[in-house]
Amino acid sequence: MSSATPSAPAAPGSTRLDPAIAARLKRTSDGLLPAIAQQYDTGEVLMLGWMDDEALHRTLTTGRCTYWSRSRREYWVKGDTSGHLQHVKSVALDCDGDTLLVRVDQVGAACHTGARTCFDEDVLLAPAS
Repeated sequence: MSSATPSAPAAPGSTRLDPAIAARLKRTSDGLLPAIAQQYDTGEVLMLGWMDDEALHRTLTTGRCTYWSRSRREYWVKGDTSGHLQHVKSVALDCDGDTLLVRVDQVGAACHTGARTCFDEDVLLAPAS
């Protein structure tokens, strides 16, 4: 974890990510990995968030998605303020070790705008009909 992501209150139990998992992660220069949230049963892509080691540890141990907010510079658990929860079904690391896929059961909107997904509003190229 880089000094760009300060420590925050610890999750219950150990706050250390399993060293075997941590060793496989290829983080950005500020210690983060993109985390794609996908609806587990439909495959719908919901949003992209950022996780550092601590956020990933909290996600794996609590079953709720925890992200690092780059703008607010703090951890946030999806749904704590909005009620739009993400219950984790599985977490996978891509073949390069630089992106996480978090399959979730989304309750309510995933996007902060209130849309079901963050990818509904600004379609740049639609499939030909």
